[in-house]
Amino acid sequence: MNKVLVSPPAFNEKVKITNVIQRFLASSVYQKVDYLIVDDCSTDGTTEAIERFKPQGVKTIRHAEHRGVGAAIKTALQYALDQGYETLVIMAGNDKDNPNEIPALIAPIEEGYDFVQGSRYLQGAGPLGDMPYYRKLATRLHPWLMSFFTNTKITDSTNGFRAIRLSILKDERIDWRQGWLNAYELEPYLLFKAIKLGYRFKEVAVTKIYPPKKLGYTKMKPWSGWWSILRPVFYLGLGIKK
Repeated sequence: MNKVLVSPPAFNEKVKITNVIQRFLASSVYQKVDYLIVDDCSTDGTTEAIERFKPQGVKTIRHAEHRGVGAAIKTALQYALDQGYETLVIMAGNDKDNPNEIPALIAPIEEGYDFVQGSRYLQGAGPLGDMPYYRKLATRLHPWLMSFFTNTKITDSTNGFRAIRLSILKDERIDWRQGWLNAYELEPYLLFKAIKLGYRFKEVAVTKIYPPKKLGYTKMKPWSGWWSILRPVFYLGLGIKK
């Protein structure tokens, strides 16, 4: 593998973060890649849970204030660039992704692709499990709109399990540091820009694991959260933002 950093952002995931880390430490890629958790100013014990794994090589950066998942990913991107990594793998901090599937995302990068998107809807992906019906609808609508505006077939544009060749961020046309990208906007923004600018894009089948409902599916709020993830598609597609 090239020099790879794997980074799940986390905010108040005390219940799940220990399992997230333990699954990574037990995975096939442990000791082959580096691992950084960006803690977005958690207040529920997440910070202390992450700290316990530092002896096993788990790196962490903690925000001094809660800034949003996009801001947490920006921190990971900047760290990766500063440290000379070639690839960043973004995955969920709420235990929905399988770390044993990280090589499936990295392999296309090594073959020359620039942006590899995990998809729960491709043939070969794992079962959806206890996925709420409204999320099944929403995760079908978003890729349809993304496909329409990019003129590229995309099956799962909201899946946060993806790999990025970091050299594309040196392209000034990808203005990923913009302030309006601090919540859920950043990830669809990066996907949209990579495709429209002609970088090599590929989807690979991955599993999305939904935890028991009592543990919480997501911190995304139904209306503001979905507008946050939708607006980059409209803003970029209609030329409102760059």
